[in-house]
Amino acid sequence: MKDRRLLFADQSHVEEINISPLIDIVFILLIFFIVTTVFVEETGVEVQRPQAASASQLEKHSILIAITADGRVIYGGNEIGVRGVRGVVKRLLKQKDQPVIVQADKDAPVDLYARVHDEASLAGAKQINLATRN
Repeated sequence: MKDRRLLFADQSHVEEINISPLIDIVFILLIFFIVTTVFVEETGVEVQRPQAASASQLEKHSILIAITADGRVIYGGNEIGVRGVRGVVKRLLKQKDQPVIVQADKDAPVDLYARVHDEASLAGAKQINLATRN
């Protein structure tokens, strides 16, 4: 009888599930998704882009430069002017080869766009695009 009591005493012990490895895996996945997320740096201003029938999607990794209707050239929320375009583009191209997208307002002067395009080209940009809307 003593053997029988010991057998039942051992079986009444409740087993616990260890969730520590599960929590570790969740944190590793969270870190993985945070590290691999692409952050697109916007220009910081809203421009009225011109319409184009041949518009197409470009890749997310790009240098965005905005030209406002009043002639300001903006990158990352800061006004850089036409002369600042070459330095910004050259610095960013050293990190990674990526296209330049110019978001010019539809009322912006065409000669200002041409000067921004030239500065980006002189900085070494191989692909310079004008952002439009469909």
